[in-house]
Amino acid sequence: SSGINAEYGDYIDDLLPLVERLDRELKNPDLTTFVCVCIPEFLSLYETERLIQKLTALDIDTHNVVVNQVMYPDRGPDGCAACGLCGSRTKMQKKYLDQIADLYEDFHVVKMPLMPVEVKGVPMLQRFGKFLQAPPDMSSLSIHDLVKDL
Repeated sequence: SSGINAEYGDYIDDLLPLVERLDRELKNPDLTTFVCVCIPEFLSLYETERLIQKLTALDIDTHNVVVNQVMYPDRGPDGCAACGLCGSRTKMQKKYLDQIADLYEDFHVVKMPLMPVEVKGVPMLQRFGKFLQAPPDMSSLSIHDLVKDL
């Protein structure tokens, strides 16, 4: 029994420098930052806020939030969403996007559009990645314009 305890003690002693190094690296904003990803819905926003509070309490840098699946519905001649469901979802999302803007006004927040096709394959992933760096101005685009050449 004492041999097993000594073996575990040695194992823990061997792990301690690694754990200490990881702790330093996770807390060094030049080496590590967490990018939180959420969708504009209640539960996702709630869990993102819990994560950010926990990371902050642990002195781990987080100042980026990516909001995925933001609806930019096609508009009819009257300026309203061309689809009733799309209009309802957009209205619901606006409430949470406003909360995100208030909660994370000092953060870099990127709103990523809900794409009309599944994001898979190298060309689509590259396109989507470019949107992370320079989000498209959706005020003058249809969501379909983002993928029409793919």
